[in-house]
Amino acid sequence: MFISSAFAQTAPAAAANGGMMSSLTSMLPLVLMFVVLYFLMIRPQMKRQKEHRAMIDALAKGDEVATSGGLIGRVTGMAEQFLQVEVASGVVVQVQRSAVTQVLPKGTMK
Repeated sequence: MFISSAFAQTAPAAAANGGMMSSLTSMLPLVLMFVVLYFLMIRPQMKRQKEHRAMIDALAKGDEVATSGGLIGRVTGMAEQFLQVEVASGVVVQVQRSAVTQVLPKGTMK
């Protein structure tokens, strides 16, 4: 029932020596999981956002675009946050710049 005094006196010293190393090894899987998560999910998503932002900044009048709502049209006017997109002859809609998902090759719309 009773712990011997010699064993009780050496327990804190043993914990201090191995405690630091054991806490580092217990944190290692967590750190490795974060590194893997960064390279598999966070970094590619940041790259896609950067490419999308560059595409939106490079839009010009006459570009044929597809929006996230499924509209396909030709850019006829531009403002800081919005675009005027002609979806048919004489039909112009206003969309947010961020709604443009891709720039289509010239001649896609006829």
